[in-house]
Amino acid sequence: MGLRPAKCYRKLERPYTRQSRKKPRKGYVKGVPQPKIQKFETGKSKKKFSLKIFLVADGDAQIRHNALEAARIAANKVLMEGAGEDGYFMKVLIYPHHVMRENPLATGAGADRFQTGMRLSFGEPIGLAARVRRKQKLIEIRTDKSKEDVARNALKIASYKLPLKCIIE
Repeated sequence: MGLRPAKCYRKLERPYTRQSRKKPRKGYVKGVPQPKIQKFETGKSKKKFSLKIFLVADGDAQIRHNALEAARIAANKVLMEGAGEDGYFMKVLIYPHHVMRENPLATGAGADRFQTGMRLSFGEPIGLAARVRRKQKLIEIRTDKSKEDVARNALKIASYKLPLKCIIE
C-alpha cells in the first residue's frame, strides 16, 4: 500500500492515546517506525558565520518525517552548489515525535471476511510527524553575508516540500 497524501495528517488535532485499565499492555504503541530524517546538522558547525536565517512556520500543522527529509535534502543541495562544503551550516530544529496511526479498511471482494470495521480501531503505526505551532522555527542556516541570497533561496525551496506556509526571517 502506498503513502497517503499529506492532507490526511497535516491538521493539528489532539493526539489520541489509548488508556486501558483492564489490559495495560494495549496502551503501548508497538512497532513505531524509525524516522526517515537521520541527519539534523550539515555543513561546518565549528566555523563562525556572520548571518543567521530561519525558516519559520506561518501556521499550526503536523509535518511528516519524509517531508522533513525532503526539505533538508533540497536545501542542502542548493547550499552545496551555491556556498560550497564549508560555506554554511544548516540545522533542522524540529524532531518528529508524534506517532501517526491508520486503521486500514479493505475494499473489494471478500473484504468482509477479515475486517473488523471500527471495533478495536486504534490503528497501526505508519509513520512519525513533528507537531509545529505558528511562529516556530523549523530550519536554521548560518552563512556569510555574501551568501545571503543562496541561503534564502535554499529555504524557499525547502518550504515547497513542507505542508504549510513558511516565512524566511
